[in-house]
Amino acid sequence: MSEQGRAEKPLGCRGVRGATCATEDSREAVVSATRELLMAMFEANGIQAEDVASLMFSATPDLTAAYPAVVTRELGLGDVAAICMQEVPVPGALARCIRVLVHWNTSRSQKEIEHIYLGEAVSLRPDRRWPRP
Repeated sequence: MSEQGRAEKPLGCRGVRGATCATEDSREAVVSATRELLMAMFEANGIQAEDVASLMFSATPDLTAAYPAVVTRELGLGDVAAICMQEVPVPGALARCIRVLVHWNTSRSQKEIEHIYLGEAVSLRPDRRWPRP
């Protein structure tokens, strides 16, 4: 029980979504965009590396210069399971888009999770724009 006499919320695994776009198909642009997105997701939710269960990255077919997951090593997540995959090539889809799903061990409820959409990816979820207006 906490100091207020209430039971602590149980720990569970929650998904934290995010998306952004690289400015071009270069290693530097993919890594930079992915780093910015993960750092915003971690900051907005108070995520600590030791609480991350796994990460799933996807990129649109027009991004081939680098795996977005390469950023995990530089952010202290090198021991966390991560995988990259290619998005379905849907006609008219947002170009150079990187998406991530972080599986996070937390006591927060679904409603307390901040999903982060940056730059051009805000068009996918305008209600999840970051930072909030």
